[in-house]
Order: sequence, then structure tokens, then C-alpha cells
Amino acid sequence: MRGSNTEQITALYCRLSQEDLRAGESLSIENQRLMLKDYADKNGFRNCQYYIDDGYSGVSSNRPDYQRMLSDVENGLIGTVIVKDQSRLSRNYLEAGRLMELVFPAYDVRFIAVTDGVDSANGINEISGIKNLFNDFYARDCSRKIRAVQRAKGERGERVGTTTPYGYMKDENKHLIPDPETAPIVKRIFEMSAEGKGVRKICDILTAEKVLTQSAYAAKRAGKQKTKSPYRWCLKTVREMLKNRIYCGDTVNFSTYTKSNKLKKTLKNEPENMLIFENTHEALISRMLFDVVQKRYEGRKKSDKFGETDKFAGYLYCAECGSKLYLHRARTLDPDKNNYMCGGYQSRVTDCTSHYIREKALDAIVQRCLNSVVALARDHTEEFYRMSLENGEAEAQKQLREDEKVRNEYETKITQLDNAIQLLYMDRSNGKITDERYDTLSASFEKEQSEIKAKLAALESKVDKMKLREKCIRDFISRAKQFTKITKLTPEILRAFVKRIEVYEKEIKHSRTCGNRIVIYLTVAPDKPIMVDRTETESGEMLIKNI
Repeated sequence: MRGSNTEQITALYCRLSQEDLRAGESLSIENQRLMLKDYADKNGFRNCQYYIDDGYSGVSSNRPDYQRMLSDVENGLIGTVIVKDQSRLSRNYLEAGRLMELVFPAYDVRFIAVTDGVDSANGINEISGIKNLFNDFYARDCSRKIRAVQRAKGERGERVGTTTPYGYMKDENKHLIPDPETAPIVKRIFEMSAEGKGVRKICDILTAEKVLTQSAYAAKRAGKQKTKSPYRWCLKTVREMLKNRIYCGDTVNFSTYTKSNKLKKTLKNEPENMLIFENTHEALISRMLFDVVQKRYEGRKKSDKFGETDKFAGYLYCAECGSKLYLHRARTLDPDKNNYMCGGYQSRVTDCTSHYIREKALDAIVQRCLNSVVALARDHTEEFYRMSLENGEAEAQKQLREDEKVRNEYETKITQLDNAIQLLYMDRSNGKITDERYDTLSASFEKEQSEIKAKLAALESKVDKMKLREKCIRDFISRAKQFTKITKLTPEILRAFVKRIEVYEKEIKHSRTCGNRIVIYLTVAPDKPIMVDRTETESGEMLIKNI
């Protein structure tokens, strides 16, 4: 039941956002408190209670004390609401208008905005609506300026995110550096994924070993105590970590966006709208390891009853339609009968055939093929090096020529834009163009120049293709020397030697003697595949060609 006016609360509402803080001391919380208290005392308001939101935007209605105040209004506990000015209540003119013209009158609440001279006891005039509109314009203008600054920073390659990613810390210059406590954990998570462990299995391992979660570690660094499940890793956290390019040294800007300053929901951006800058900080994992994990996530991610994922996920493709081949297994199925089939055939999105091949048979083929290649690289190193280098030399030289041509075009364009900006400045100094025209044209030139510089930086960050190829070959040989004979295929071995595997349909469908032809692309020479003709016999014999 509603009490008398003397029993009801006089709500003194204060709000301060980051933008308001920059506007000056006059909008500080303490200043608002003193002003409202002084006004209430001089005008005889009693039973005053503060509702304070410090660090919250007036565009949003999701403010703790703002919502508490509205709840008290709806429960009949508040008789008067006093604010410094209307913008403290809200910078959304629709929300401010709804409160002042609908909500407060409906609950007989008197509304006072001190510096705006608004008192609902005297009626709300049209000027109040105009002020709400201008408050909205101010918020929109601030948002536009902040977005422009963030856009410029992002286009220059500066990191626009505010939170420090797990695994990193910031030095005195705000640059990302590895956190000695958490960086090894990040590397281990990627390695476990590359070894074939599913996300759920990784979470179980981290939880069992009592590794602090991201939020628990952040609370610990801030000197706070997170007692509720500090070791319980969730699937989403690990999944997002395994997709994050920041861990291989790259900065990804504009991966998310919001539609407006009023709609705060974060949406994922399209890949073409993102900007990626490589090698901007120290990597926690190698780019090869990151690519292997992404390759695994291109295939089916579902793990088996032991928490292990398909080791061929992301490697296996249909040679005819290009679809991925997916593993079929079940708890009741004999593991020897686990098999792969074409995804295009299964989903009927293509007119392809099944390309049925058993997992056990595929294991044997790839294992025997790799043993032959590894033996050649190990025992005849110089010959293997010469053959591999010749395979990619022409392509590498072509790529080098194309890169050099593009680099010259970028550098020429940057010089031309520099000259254009200087001439533009001289024209403004001589009065040939107005300041407004100069600002428009120079901003356009500088934006174009910034975009080209970003492209040039990305181009120059690439390793020389010939040196990269030579390094890949030597790494391949080095890995080959670690193996005397491959007795079991593992995700690590596939990661080291295989880039892609293509499976053809049997020449005689449903035949028990005619096998699938398989093409294996090695990491060292992806442009020179190894052709494997497989004949499925009891002895398991096969022929490997073009090694």
C-alpha cells in the first residue's frame, strides 16, 4: 500500500560515465551528491536515499542502481526523483521521454532536474523533450568520434581490444608479452588438441590438475578471491582459445562489431571486414601448430568415448567432389569396421558416390607410404633435398616476382599520396581551397595511405619464399631422421609430414579386391603429390609410385 509523501523515499540519482568524466569535475559523483543533498535540504525534501551508477553510460538502461530505483518506483516506495540534469537520467531520448511522460506520472512520482529547471510539479514543457533529444545527439556524436579513433588505431595495426588475453601480460609500454605463469598452459592446450584430444578431454585434464580458469586467474591477479569452481574449465573457453590467432603472434582487429551506440549486443564480423596483422608480438605457439589445430577443426570435432577425436579430421578429402570424408563409428561397432565416407554423398549436396574406405585400411596405406618417404629422406638426404627443392623452385620464383611487383606498386602509391597531401596543404595555405575541403580531402588521402601501408607491412612480413621452402625441406628431413620406422600413425606424425589426403572411388564399385586410389600431399612438397594405388588383398600389398 502506498504511504504518505513524507514516508516515501526522495531518490537522489547520480550517474557518471567515462565520457562524462573527461568533461570535467562538475559532473563527478561527489559533486552531484553535494548538489542534490543541498537542493533537497533547502527545499524540505526528507527521507533522501542515493542511487549511484558510477562508470555507466546513459545510453544503456542496464545500470544496477537505475534498475533498483525503477523497481522502487513501481513498488510505490519513491515519491520524488531528483537528478542534476536530464542527461543523468538517460541519454536515450526515447527512454527519458518514457520515464518523464509515462512512468513517473503513472506512479505519482515528482521528477526534478536541478540545472535544467525541470520540475514535474509545474508541468513538463516542450523544452524538456528537446533537451532529451540533444542529450541523445551528444551520446551519438561521442560514439561516432570514439568509433573513428578506434577505426584509425585498428587500421594502423594497433590492438583495439581492451582485455589482456589469457597467456599474456602487458609491459610498461602496454605491449603484449608472454605471462610466465599462463603461457605454458596455452601452449599445452594447443599441443593436446594437435595430439587428437577433444575439447571436453582437455577441460577434464585441466580441471583434474587444478589449473586456475581464466576468470579465476584474473581474479587472483586483481587480488580478489574466486571461490566458485576456480578449476572448472568450460568447453567454450577452450574452443575460443584454440581459434584465436593472437597466440601465433597476430593481431586481429574488428572481429566483432555493434550496430549502433544503443544496441550493445556484440556481433561477429565477416572475415572480409576484419584486419589481420601478422607478427605484431611474441607468439606463444608456432604457426604450424596453430594451422594443424585449425585443420583439425575443419573436420568433424566429435570425440569418441575415450575423448579422442578423429586423427584424419581436416586432412581427408574426396578427390571427385572436394567434400571432406567423415569417420563413422559407434559404441556397438567393431573398431575394425570403422570407415570413412564422402560428406557430399551423405548429405546429398553433390551427386558423388560413397568413396567408402575402412579406417584400418587407410591407416595401413598412409603408414606404409610415409615409411617409404621417411626412409628416402633419412637415408638419401642430399638426393631428397635436391628433388624437393627442384619441385618448388619455379613456383617460388614466380611468387617472388609477383610480390616484388606488388611491393613496388604500393611504395609508388604511398609516395604519390605524400605528394598529394603536401600540394593540398599548399593550396589551403594559398587560399585556393577552404579548410573544410582540405579536411575532407586530406582525411581521404590519409585513410587510403594507411590502408596501403598496412598491406605493404603484411607483404614485407612474409618470409622469402625460397628460404621458407628450403627451411621446410630441411625441417622435413630433420623430422624424418627422428624415425627409424613408423609403427603407428599419430596426430603428431600426420602434422609433421602430411598436408592433405585425397581418396578416389573404387574403379569397380563394391569390389573386395579393387581398392581406392589415394593421393597424399606432403608438407614439404604440396605441389608434388604421392600417388598410391591400393589393392585390397589379404596380404595388404600395395604399390607406391612417384616418390
